[in-house]
Amino acid sequence: MDGDTVDNNTVDNKTRDNDTGKISTGRWFLKGLRDGIPICLGYFAVSFALGIAARKIGMNGQQSFWMSAGMVASAGEFAALTLLQSGAGVIEMITTCIIVNLRYFLMSSALTQKLDEKLPFRHRFFLAYCVTDEIFGLSSAVEGKLNPFYTYGITIVSVFGWTTGTVLGVIVGNILPAWAVNALSVSLYGMFLAIIIPPAKKNRFIGVLVIISMAASGIFAAAPLLKEISSGFRIIILTLVIAGIAAFVHPVDDDPDEAAAESVAEAETEAETEAEAETEAVTAAEAEAAGKAEQRADERTEQAERKRRA
Repeated sequence: MDGDTVDNNTVDNKTRDNDTGKISTGRWFLKGLRDGIPICLGYFAVSFALGIAARKIGMNGQQSFWMSAGMVASAGEFAALTLLQSGAGVIEMITTCIIVNLRYFLMSSALTQKLDEKLPFRHRFFLAYCVTDEIFGLSSAVEGKLNPFYTYGITIVSVFGWTTGTVLGVIVGNILPAWAVNALSVSLYGMFLAIIIPPAKKNRFIGVLVIISMAASGIFAAAPLLKEISSGFRIIILTLVIAGIAAFVHPVDDDPDEAAAESVAEAETEAETEAEAETEAVTAAEAEAAGKAEQRADERTEQAERKRRA
């Protein structure tokens, strides 16, 4: 991620003023293509192993391509391959895949909060397909409102690596050395570090949350009973608990721009109230002075009249 401020509250217009200037939708898309390269490399390594597993149960390149393009989820696809090999039915496969990928419901719900309310519904529909752990991580790290074309750019590159790796795994099998696969998969860890380190350096509270999340995840992976929980449910539990506590302890404004505008409006209202009070005070003082002057004038008139009569 570079230093561009991510804020796009327009729908029809292609650009918007922000702290660093105007960022067009096309530039957001290109930025997404660039930021998705590490995900593409990591996905290629993981999906290559997936393709090898698909080949072992008799799937061809075309079948494996559509499986990967339709799901884009390693845990779900490996579960589906295991069920296929065991001869499970369609309902059992669908149910298992939904449970394994249940965490994406949370991610989708969170990501929709970063979209402009005026965006057409079709963008929310398309973004639902784009949600994976890594793509969600990059998209949620964007400051301000999310331009959906940034996520589209990431998705195109990432899904290309995912499907290509799956097909090549089916076609060429174990031709890729193990060290090469491991080296490519390391890029995913590097990408996650690039996502969490900058905001953790800016905000100490976020840094503390990252450390707590890592410690809690380690406990879940090592504790005798907790380690029996599947990775998908583990993520859901930790997300709900840690995010809920963080939101209670350190709530943030849903829309910083709107909050700033409200603050300015409150300050203007307060200034207007003070100005009105000062004006009323001045008017009252002037009226009192005018009344006293009129009273003195009346007194002088009466004195002059008494002298005239005397």
